[in-house]
Amino acid sequence: MDLLTKAELERLATKENGWHVSLFLPTHRAGAEIEQDRIRLKNLLSQAEDELLAAGLRSPEAAQLVAPAQTLLQDSRFWQHMSDGLAVFLSEGLFHRYRLPYDLPPLVVVAEQWHIKPLLPLLSGDGCFYILAISQHQIRLLQGTRHSVDSVDLEGVPKSLPEALRFDDPERQLQFHTATRQPGGKGKRPAAFHGHGVGEGEKAKNDVLRFFHKVDSGLATLLAGERAPMVLAGVDYVLAIYREANQYPNIVDEVIEGNPDQVAAEELHQRAWNILQPLFLQAREEASGRYKALAGSGSEQASSDLQQVVIAAHDGRVDTLFIALREQCWGSFDRQKRAVQTRDEPRAADEDLLDLASVRTLLQGGTIYAVEPQLVPAEGPLAAIFRY
Repeated sequence: MDLLTKAELERLATKENGWHVSLFLPTHRAGAEIEQDRIRLKNLLSQAEDELLAAGLRSPEAAQLVAPAQTLLQDSRFWQHMSDGLAVFLSEGLFHRYRLPYDLPPLVVVAEQWHIKPLLPLLSGDGCFYILAISQHQIRLLQGTRHSVDSVDLEGVPKSLPEALRFDDPERQLQFHTATRQPGGKGKRPAAFHGHGVGEGEKAKNDVLRFFHKVDSGLATLLAGERAPMVLAGVDYVLAIYREANQYPNIVDEVIEGNPDQVAAEELHQRAWNILQPLFLQAREEASGRYKALAGSGSEQASSDLQQVVIAAHDGRVDTLFIALREQCWGSFDRQKRAVQTRDEPRAADEDLLDLASVRTLLQGGTIYAVEPQLVPAEGPLAAIFRY
């Protein structure tokens, strides 16, 4: 699956000259519905071309802008490795697509910058988490939401100890056996490292630590700027060594115990969700309660006024933002005059102000809760707690 990080968000949020097309559609992982997904994308691309023509582009220009996405329609391999949703972003000379582990309704937005709000379930404070399944033989990183899970492509991350150290110690053969149950099932015998010669057990342990440092270094690049919680899966002794190497700041204390190599992603997902659900719910309820307390006392640190929140988000003052899923508030924000104008129907060059507030909040270190409209702790589509 394609990994959407803060660095990716920054790239998508950078405003370039010209028209930008954002497409979103639900997809299927297998079955006859995949062909319908292709047809749905074809129809959305046709709609995007029509909107580009209405915005003033000539027919060849509109066709050229969406052409990179047209290639997906003929890419059978691409459609064989789908997730639950697809996001496509196009502008002159630029093309990005992300397979997403959650369903989302079909949507086309043509504007002067990309529409990012449908991505918020992966970037919100209670929308996404990671599972790192660790053994000396296999490293798996899974990205999960409440309802689904997908494997993340581990580009630049060694997948096993032999792969990681084959150039460091090409002639060395070692074997690491983690704690296993003794015959009869009475307790566990301690983990043992086997090699050749005196002291090889300690050297083998050090090799596992070296391996995990390489894994952590690769993950640090892959997850740069990420804040989502991570659950570790593995045997106790291996996880203890990994924690010595780890630098990811949001690993939770509770783990999924046992050798994860033969455990399906779906089972790991369910066990991780059982760990994280109470933590997610508690954090969101505490944030909601804090907003209600501030708003109830008349504090200027809380607001559900769209104009105030947009300006505060632009200034980096939003600490926590509740945003309603699947709602848009169209208008414009003059950054020099610090003026917000809203409209019932979008005009050319308008942007979704909810999208703007969300992106600016995330990029400046705030926390987003993308929730159903009834869970926004105020009347209206958003509610914000300001830093000052």
